[in-house]
Amino acid sequence: MGKKTIHVSDFSGTVIQPDDEVVRVVVLEHPDLVAGPVRLEVTPSEVESIDDAALDVAVVEIYDRHGDGEPRRVVLTASEFDAMATDVPMAQLLRTAERVRPPKARKGAERVDYATIEHAGRPHRGRVTEDEALLVRERLDEVNKRLADAGIRQVDPTDPEHAARYGFPTAP
Repeated sequence: MGKKTIHVSDFSGTVIQPDDEVVRVVVLEHPDLVAGPVRLEVTPSEVESIDDAALDVAVVEIYDRHGDGEPRRVVLTASEFDAMATDVPMAQLLRTAERVRPPKARKGAERVDYATIEHAGRPHRGRVTEDEALLVRERLDEVNKRLADAGIRQVDPTDPEHAARYGFPTAP
């Protein structure tokens, strides 16, 4: 017995033929995005208009008393942001402003232990340990409730990828 995989566009559901080009779109930010960036696969024709629809925006972080120590991220049109500079044109201000370096990763940063009920089943890039897999299999309802409450995808033992990842039995 053989298996046949059919790829479809995430945007339209259109079947993508084996010889067709597949375009990967990574969604970094969106109001409905709850668990971090996601990847979509679409046809080239479905993304042709993205550049035309793109907006010139400024993305800023505001550090003030309203954020409880955390910055607020705000997206606004570049022209609205440019209008805020009344003394010097914004282009000149941005060229001469102090550069900000991204924070360095802390050495010895605390690692997440996915073999605990607080983190078991959460999507992660690392290898699933036997302890995590056992916890997910034994307490699946509890794990899935926690994941659902956090707005994260749940573990589905019938999904071949999840079955392999967490050691669920697969149908013959």
